[in-house]
Amino acid sequence: MISLVEVQETNKMIREMNLDVRTITMGISLMDCAHADMKIFNQKVYDKITRCAEKLVKTGEDLERQFGVPIVNKRISVTPISIAAGAVHTDTYVPVAQTLDKAAKEVGVNFIGGYSALVQKGCTTGDRILIDSIPEALAVTERVCSSVNVGSSRSGINMDAVKLMGDIILQTAERTKDRDSIGCAKLVVFCNAVEDNPFMAGAFHGVGERECVINVGVSGPGVIKRALEEVKGQDFETLCETIKRTAFKVTRVGQLVAQEASKRLNVPFGIIDLSLAPTPEIGDSIAEIFQVMGLEEAGAPGTTAALAILNDNVKKGGVMASSYVGGLSGAFIPVSEDHGMIQAVQRGALTLEKLEAMTCVCSVGLDMIAIPGSTSKETLSGIIADEAAIGMVNNKTTAIRVIPVIGKDVGEMVEFGGLLGYAPVMAVNPFNCAGFVNRGGRIPAPIHSFKN
Repeated sequence: MISLVEVQETNKMIREMNLDVRTITMGISLMDCAHADMKIFNQKVYDKITRCAEKLVKTGEDLERQFGVPIVNKRISVTPISIAAGAVHTDTYVPVAQTLDKAAKEVGVNFIGGYSALVQKGCTTGDRILIDSIPEALAVTERVCSSVNVGSSRSGINMDAVKLMGDIILQTAERTKDRDSIGCAKLVVFCNAVEDNPFMAGAFHGVGERECVINVGVSGPGVIKRALEEVKGQDFETLCETIKRTAFKVTRVGQLVAQEASKRLNVPFGIIDLSLAPTPEIGDSIAEIFQVMGLEEAGAPGTTAALAILNDNVKKGGVMASSYVGGLSGAFIPVSEDHGMIQAVQRGALTLEKLEAMTCVCSVGLDMIAIPGSTSKETLSGIIADEAAIGMVNNKTTAIRVIPVIGKDVGEMVEFGGLLGYAPVMAVNPFNCAGFVNRGGRIPAPIHSFKN
């Protein structure tokens, strides 16, 4: 039961600290849509999505009015299309992407995720068809998001897929160059992808999930920042306890919204993802939290330690508030979506290499980073390999969402709009790694993966 005091605290967090429910994401299984004929498959997919999610947006809007909690996005994730469409006789899944886009528009959601493939050990025919079609699919759709999992702590890293994805990212950038290569903002490459992540662009409905489920993502960097301002200069124990207590309160808000959405939609509640996902708004920044913790700028010495403290204590507070904390849960460090991170890049405090170090302890990885459009496909593959190695060895999710902006170079600004924000183009190490990424094959799993 949510107490009156908690309600009053929540109202203050919403009014003054940018607390919001970042997304209600409905996961939908497409396994029963399988068919060899593309037209029949697409019709079954469209019918199922529009039937299951018919009331999703309205329910979210009703909950906003009832509880006074902003619900920023309503989204859908589906079974990875390389699996769901595996029986279709075709050489491209672009028509499936268009069907997903049409269904998403019909029900009014912001994004639909699941144009995905899981290739950590190797590619099936369907996986390869999907990956090859990603550049066109993201160019001709508006709301479809794509992800590819190239590694895991259990399986190692599929370097053939890593090499391929460097090329696919460049092709996607080229296909959407008239919009500052925004197609790459809807494409994530994972190691250790999770099946219940409600955040885009990496959301998909895993094969271990129920038929249909509601996952909620809550975000409150402004709330954490305000709480830490009240204990400024105090010791680390006080710092950690403050983060935990605040994360507990934020998670309780998400729990309330998730349970009510589940009840009204008659869909099982899945998980709460408590991820501190920033926005371009002032006061809603991870970088500003670092400053309150005592750093002049994000990227200063101590930043990785500060992020580790933040990530760990957010998780500890969240799991005390709900038995079903899942997804990614922790702190995101996207550049374009966080005005404080953008400022740190512009001031020279934050580099790509420092961001890579921070991904060892954050929720995800290199996220929404604009780089020169002249970056080679081999360099992109090397960046992917580095992040996948961090995820594999540390048994955590890592991801790469970098945007080689065609026609732009270091220091120029790129405008993506909305929650995607804007970003300065960052420098990339100029030295060649082609001889490494072109070896091919699979990097074996680390020794600690053998736990049975």
